[in-house]
Amino acid sequence: MPRAPRPLRVALAATLLALAACRRQPLDATPEGVVREFFDRMRRLQSDPKDARAVYELLSRPAQANLAERARRASAATGKRMGPEQMIAPAYFFPRFQAQRWSTRVAGERATVELLGVDPAEERASVPCVREEGHWRVDLALPSLPPVERRPPGPGGVP
Repeated sequence: MPRAPRPLRVALAATLLALAACRRQPLDATPEGVVREFFDRMRRLQSDPKDARAVYELLSRPAQANLAERARRASAATGKRMGPEQMIAPAYFFPRFQAQRWSTRVAGERATVELLGVDPAEERASVPCVREEGHWRVDLALPSLPPVERRPPGPGGVP
């Protein structure tokens, strides 16, 4: 088989390199990207456990640990095993406003994505993010759980 002329081979190689460089970045490559994906996944979240798992995977380790502890407690209370992603309640997600502008401030491994609506004085939100193992994650500040209270044992050591 005859070889293509050198200029054609060089042009083909350059085109292939350019196409490889244009590949889409992973969704969690930037703080803004992970926040946009988080909101998209929350909007799609219904009752499918796979959708909840997809949202859970975008959360920081501390947020995941908080949800895991909530799931452990819910499992103990109900006698039914519950996963941490089941602690994400889709019925409660409703954005207060539609973001018109997004901006990001990065400081080392932490970032804040600022969302501004039509009226920035009234429609403003900050979403904290953290880089974990090379990926950006949404660092939701979930309320701390109170310590588990135990009843003192009754007669004969029975609670």
